[in-house]
Amino acid sequence: MTIERGDLADPRTLRLLADHLADMHAESPPESVHALDVSGLAAPNVTFWVIAAGDDLLGCVALKELDPGHGELKSMRTDAAARGLGLGARLLEHVLDEARRRGYSRMSLETGPQDFFRPARRLYAKYGFTECGPFADYGPDPLSVFMTMELAAVPGAPR
Repeated sequence: MTIERGDLADPRTLRLLADHLADMHAESPPESVHALDVSGLAAPNVTFWVIAAGDDLLGCVALKELDPGHGELKSMRTDAAARGLGLGARLLEHVLDEARRRGYSRMSLETGPQDFFRPARRLYAKYGFTECGPFADYGPDPLSVFMTMELAAVPGAPR
């Protein structure tokens, strides 16, 4: 399996993102859905990757730069057929490695409190994320769980 920059015009990517947005809207009212659509993922401060096995795209993830020292995990998705294979952990490790390489001192994320998001919250906690208050442009929302973690600097990484 490989993790590579995602092509936002690829029909396989569009299917993954459509499934992601459909799940988010099935779990939360529109005002509590903070997932990025294709145009949000194409923003200059967002980097988007997919995980692939051959021609099959099995998941995706994005890293949004909030400021030069703070990144946000966005659009992490594992295809329903590929869940339980550890792909979420691989995608998360990839983003955390990239954030450290960029010299970020903090990573944050927003997810939901519903049971659907429980596996994701467990994964984030396993990697050191802890609950926090709203960050960046988020406001209080009973259907949002905000998490953050401090990153150790990588020797020789830019600051």
